[in-house]
Amino acid sequence: MEIFNLPPATIVNRVIPKNAFDRYTTTRQKKLFTDLILRITWIHKLSPETINLESKEIIEIQIFRIELKTKENITSLLEVIDKAVPYPIIFIVEYNGNVYLSTSPKHPHPVNSDNCIIDWTFTTDWFTPASNSYRLELQKNLDAIYQEFCVQLSGNLQFAKKSIQELIDHSRLIDSLRKEIARLKASIVNSQQFKQKVELNLRLKAAEMELRSLLMDSAR
Repeated sequence: MEIFNLPPATIVNRVIPKNAFDRYTTTRQKKLFTDLILRITWIHKLSPETINLESKEIIEIQIFRIELKTKENITSLLEVIDKAVPYPIIFIVEYNGNVYLSTSPKHPHPVNSDNCIIDWTFTTDWFTPASNSYRLELQKNLDAIYQEFCVQLSGNLQFAKKSIQELIDHSRLIDSLRKEIARLKASIVNSQQFKQKVELNLRLKAAEMELRSLLMDSAR
């Protein structure tokens, strides 16, 4: 299943054994790798050698196809793979003709050189390949390619000319506000005191207003 229509020079098509990540997994995660994942294939590599574009901080971008046995969101398993590989990975997760995309900007662990720390994860909903609107624009350099792809997955198109870190900070703020709104709503339901309910409602309205403002900015 081809999603990005990349040049032949980028093709790898190497099946990666699921047990290649055993040293990074818990017992439960190891079982999930077996129960949920049918096959892991490294399908493309974007690098100066394969696309003739320079790199700055990003040396290469790897694209993995993850074929599933059942339709599940496997974020925790993708994190295991991501932490084990020192390059940005774009995951194409497939099940029964549907896919979702995921990628996580990351940085090296300051102490453990065999591990990476994930900064944030950008993920799409499930969709059919025929309806795919996500592209890898092979222009400028590898860093620009990856930054632009993260912007697409985030939906925050106004960040097209800003850094990945600014995009991550914005996404974190939206996520934090959504969690705060959910917490405040639960507190309002559970509160028995009228005065406390009023205070919580005021905080809820302020948080909802801030979230709407951020989402409106994202849609511009």
